[in-house]
Amino acid sequence: MASHSDTLVVFFGATAGANGGKLGSDEREIILLVWQIVDLHEKKVGKLHKCHVKPDSLELTDQCKEETGLTLDEIIKAEPLDKVLQQFQQSVSSEVKCLDRNSYTLCVNSPLIIRQALHPEASKKNLVLPECFFSFVDVRKEFHKCCPNAGPAQKLTLTSMMEYVGLPAVSEQVMGVREVMSMVQLTLCILDEPYSNSKTEPVDSETVIRARGLPWQSSDQDIARFFKGLNIAKGGVALCLNAQGRRNGEALVRFINSEHRDLALERHKHHMGSRYIEVYKATGEEFLKIAGGTSNEVAQFLSKENQVIIRMRGLPFTATPQEVLSFLGPESPVTDGGEGLLFVKYPDGRPTGDAFVLFSCEEYAQNALKKHKQILGKRYIELFRSTAAEVQQVLNRYMSTPLIATLPPSPIVSTRDCIRLRGLPYTAGIEDILEFMGEHTVDIKPHGVHMVLNQQGRPSGDAFIQMKSSDKAFMVAQKCHKKTMKDRYVEVFQCSTEEMSIVLMGGTLNRSGLSPPPCKLPCLSPPTAYAAFPTPPAILSEAALYQPPLLAAPRPPQTTAHSPAHTLAYYPPQPHLYMNMNMNYTAYYPSPPVSPSTVSYFSHPAAAAASPVLPQPGALVRMQGLPYNAGVKDILSFFQGYQVSTCSTEGRHRQKCVF
Repeated sequence: MASHSDTLVVFFGATAGANGGKLGSDEREIILLVWQIVDLHEKKVGKLHKCHVKPDSLELTDQCKEETGLTLDEIIKAEPLDKVLQQFQQSVSSEVKCLDRNSYTLCVNSPLIIRQALHPEASKKNLVLPECFFSFVDVRKEFHKCCPNAGPAQKLTLTSMMEYVGLPAVSEQVMGVREVMSMVQLTLCILDEPYSNSKTEPVDSETVIRARGLPWQSSDQDIARFFKGLNIAKGGVALCLNAQGRRNGEALVRFINSEHRDLALERHKHHMGSRYIEVYKATGEEFLKIAGGTSNEVAQFLSKENQVIIRMRGLPFTATPQEVLSFLGPESPVTDGGEGLLFVKYPDGRPTGDAFVLFSCEEYAQNALKKHKQILGKRYIELFRSTAAEVQQVLNRYMSTPLIATLPPSPIVSTRDCIRLRGLPYTAGIEDILEFMGEHTVDIKPHGVHMVLNQQGRPSGDAFIQMKSSDKAFMVAQKCHKKTMKDRYVEVFQCSTEEMSIVLMGGTLNRSGLSPPPCKLPCLSPPTAYAAFPTPPAILSEAALYQPPLLAAPRPPQTTAHSPAHTLAYYPPQPHLYMNMNMNYTAYYPSPPVSPSTVSYFSHPAAAAASPVLPQPGALVRMQGLPYNAGVKDILSFFQGYQVSTCSTEGRHRQKCVF
């Protein structure tokens, strides 16, 4: 029956809500798993296993109680899903080994338990499913091959199939046990047919739906996670943009066939975080209209596989390909030279100052990222990691001619290789976090600990840590969640670099989705970018103004006899705490966050003596809320009684008040 395995594992599951044909439609958790092994060669049957599963929400619907016969007391005593899945895998592996077999495949009566219940729930709970749950045999389809006159496979039931072949009904009344025993009998019956031959069905999908109500910061990875268990066709997620080129909360998703599309429609008003998502049918024409590309130049650019994409922002409008190549230098060669560059232009051909660059390996891309905020011409250039999806999104607003849907998948996908710590003691420092991480400290990326401060420069109780891989992040989240630090339990969640970036840039990250940082005032933590200046010139250069922001906990406020009412925190220069500039700042459309408009450094006499890199003792103060007609005289009058010096930067004039 299953041509690629020695054994079948007949598998059944039930949820705390709707079951049968509506299983998974109400997002209720799994409360029952039943399975039994069938040896395909010897046609022998193994022991029947039945496990209750404890859900997070201890509530059973009346329909569930009636159908399953389970009570809340039985469920409370059960193990959670992750433990039951471990038990399942150990039990099946042991039995298969005892039978002297090498492999096994799941056999189900309906794909709903796998696609609509198990995969979505595992995704929400950050569980890693065993590999066996990514392929299965549908007993109805196998029966239809043997008995095509029995009716359409989708309408077949266990009762109707057994009646058709003359098998007696199973007398067992317990839900789950009855279904598994019936499937085993049908399986043995099908094995007796000489033409019995099947292929396992991969968890994949096509045809088009429209998802509406998405958090506007949702990525294609978030959408794929929402439809977990249904494989989306290659390049099958098209995010819809509004007239301004920003995401409007809708997406068109193409699955591999109509069956998977129909299963996707069953997730209408299922939740992404705390928001429910509407799912409707859509047409192929709508998908092509949104997912279509642009010119042959763009198609050729995206057709190069296994490339790392970097986005450049702030290029001079007169910049040529040769100037960009020279800027990147020989240590970061661009793929195919000028053909690996794609300048973003307005419809009339005017340059936007953005460009995308292809590199053949991670090393070249890392070398390019080191050029972040270096000068080309008279402008500093920002470099960020990017993806093929972002290239398409940025250019999509200027597109009119559909591009054949053969765009390759992004070579650099958003991986969840970070963790978020929430509820830290306000006195906690980096050393406390490293101690809290314990043995997992070795898996942290260099300079990968980022403390989050509020707009007042005080610890917020949050921190982000960049791990070496998504697997490492997952393990930390599993083992350290609600572990105690200084008498407080700390919540640990797995997250992506983009999610971390949004919070560090002043946005919010919660169950309601992602909220971007304000576009006019990126509230970094600290509120402005703190950096030690590399050289002590009398007038700061533009390159010196834009150094990587420093994220660290401040020393207590320093006060003097002449201090103004608002005390200032002191951030000593600590280069090892600079934020990792490999962070992807392109987390929200249409471009990376705006550049910092000011740079502040706070000094202290002792620090000035210890740190010769500061040009002079003093403090640079940022003023907000000035009247629009305020001039230098007004500012000097405001600080009457304090010694103030002023200077301006080349190209961009800024007033700095140094005390």
